[in-house]
Amino acid sequence: MNTRQLFGRQGQDWWRGAVIYQIYPRSFMDSNGDGIGDLKGIIDKLDYIASLNVDAIWLSPFFTSPMKDFGYDVADYRDVDPMFGTLDDFDRLVEAAHARGLKVTIDQVLSHTSDQHPWFVESRASRDNPKADWYVWADAKADGSPPTNWQSVFGGSSWQWDTRRCQYYLHNFLVSQPDLNFRNPEVVEAILEEVRFWLDRGVDGFRLDAVNFCTHGELVDNPPRSELEDGFLGVRRDNPYGYQLHLHDKTQPENLAFLEKLRTLLDEYPGATSVGEVGDDDSLKVMATYTQGGNRLHMAYSFDLLGERHDPEFLHQTMTAMEERIGDGWPCWALGNHDVPRVATRWNAADDPARLRLYLAFLLTQRGSVCLYQGEELGLTEAELALEQLADPAGITFWPAYKGRDGCRTPHPWSAERRHGDFSQGKPWLPVPDEHLGLAMNRQDDDPDSLLNAYRTFLAFRREHVELVKGAIRYHPLRDGVLCLERSHPEHAPRGRLLVALNFSYEPRALNAPQGAKPLDDAPGLVNGTWNAGKVHLPPCGIAIARCPIGEEFTWDV
Repeated sequence: MNTRQLFGRQGQDWWRGAVIYQIYPRSFMDSNGDGIGDLKGIIDKLDYIASLNVDAIWLSPFFTSPMKDFGYDVADYRDVDPMFGTLDDFDRLVEAAHARGLKVTIDQVLSHTSDQHPWFVESRASRDNPKADWYVWADAKADGSPPTNWQSVFGGSSWQWDTRRCQYYLHNFLVSQPDLNFRNPEVVEAILEEVRFWLDRGVDGFRLDAVNFCTHGELVDNPPRSELEDGFLGVRRDNPYGYQLHLHDKTQPENLAFLEKLRTLLDEYPGATSVGEVGDDDSLKVMATYTQGGNRLHMAYSFDLLGERHDPEFLHQTMTAMEERIGDGWPCWALGNHDVPRVATRWNAADDPARLRLYLAFLLTQRGSVCLYQGEELGLTEAELALEQLADPAGITFWPAYKGRDGCRTPHPWSAERRHGDFSQGKPWLPVPDEHLGLAMNRQDDDPDSLLNAYRTFLAFRREHVELVKGAIRYHPLRDGVLCLERSHPEHAPRGRLLVALNFSYEPRALNAPQGAKPLDDAPGLVNGTWNAGKVHLPPCGIAIARCPIGEEFTWDV
């Protein structure tokens, strides 16, 4: 079945500048009262998603899985886990989304499987079966210790002894998530066929989990990191994974050959796209390398904006560094997802509506595509859960220094007045925090001043300005906490370029600006800066957008 829709006004490169709404199925909407969200629940809420003015949805894993890592341990790439529904439900979801003008992208976890996947069951059975080399196996050192010092993201050695083969197998994540051997051509071809299965069902693209982990290097030790620092993938200083420079266990040159094969497959399906998740010591470099040339990934995103640091100096440095390196590649940006604390808490804006609107404007005026995580449009905060309420294995392992990812995965609150926020008629798999009920969708839906409607209006505004969707970007030097940038596109060249000023300080700012800069008539209400007489005036956490005529060169200055 293939229900892939026509490309619409954006054409086959609809993904370039698209806004993709991430759905964590377990926590979005439960249709049958078992406390776990499902595909039918998502179908029921597609009108809400379409009302946000996003372009696509991204579904976190819904495949058959023992759920040791909540679907990121796949046991069958071609079926829906019964807790989420059926393949027929998925087909109906795709059809219903397309009918509303929404593209459908799905998570593909390619670097590893569940240890219950039939491929691994066969591989571990002996050293000479047809799939013996489908996973990364290695002999012990002479003293019985693991082949290398490589560490798992979830803590401890990334090697697990197996008594059936009397060998170690590699697992970059949980012990129950063995890594596939992408150096075996049969594995590559098998994985590509799993991707093709979903393309044939009409999906429009794939979010590729931990895409730089697909190939490993020589089995030699990683060197130590000279200075410990909080890293990527939610890794903290209390996790030994952060003690190493990961030179040999991921981000290998051979991975590019796989990405090129994947792109060749995607190109058989006009309009199909890919966005890769990159976690690396130099993630911006990898993002650039993985998306350049038009023959690898379409887009990539990293954890650079998913950490705790959010001062304007850091943001300016990150975005300008990306522009210097990306070339003809294309970035994708996100301020939140299912792996990191909610941005409202992480970036100290839980009780600061103006700050949340500033972050919204920052994200949606950058060059690149955008991922919005469910609940971000409501301003949800990180939920505080007790140890006995946790489900995430990472949180249970590293408690109390690290409380895991459950705090950003609690159910979406639909109604403040209904039990469990109207997420489910049964007991939810994670609790709905009381503080989220006040932010519920029904409390914000009809409030013109709500954050939800700020997202709706700004996203509608962004759609109408090709400069913000696909245009070039130029950053000016940071001025007293004000981030200044220009967006331009040949299609609107006669009308001039867009100017954006974002005040990250808690003080009002006045900057010199072009004499001819004129505010936009259709600017959304959260744009509160004023332009006059060659000045732009910004309130604390203020936002200003104007159009500047062609030929008027200038330098932002205080």
